[in-house]
Amino acid sequence: MVPIIYYVFLSLAIFSIGMFGVLTRKNALMFLISIELMLNAANLNFVAFSFLHGNLTGQIFTLFILALAAAEVAVGVGIIIVLHRTFADIDVTKAVTMRW
Repeated sequence: MVPIIYYVFLSLAIFSIGMFGVLTRKNALMFLISIELMLNAANLNFVAFSFLHGNLTGQIFTLFILALAAAEVAVGVGIIIVLHRTFADIDVTKAVTMRW
C-alpha cells in the first residue's frame, strides 16, 4: 500500500504546475489546460483520502468535479471561439473587452 503522503505530494506538484500555468500563460487554451490540472489535483486528493477513510464520499465529489470540468471546458471553448473570431488570436491580453 502506498502511503497517503505520496498522493498529497503528487497532488501538490500537479496543482503547482497548474497554478504556474494560470499565472504565466497568455493563451486562453493554456488557461483551460492549467485549470484542468488544478481540478485533477483536487480529485486526486479526494480519491486518496476517500480510500484512506474507507468511504465513497471523495469519489462522489470527484464525479461532480468531473461534470463541472466538462461544463467549464464547453464554456471555455465557446469563449475561445469568440476571441478568435473577434481578435484573430486567442491571446487574453489583447482582448480588453468582448464588445465588437
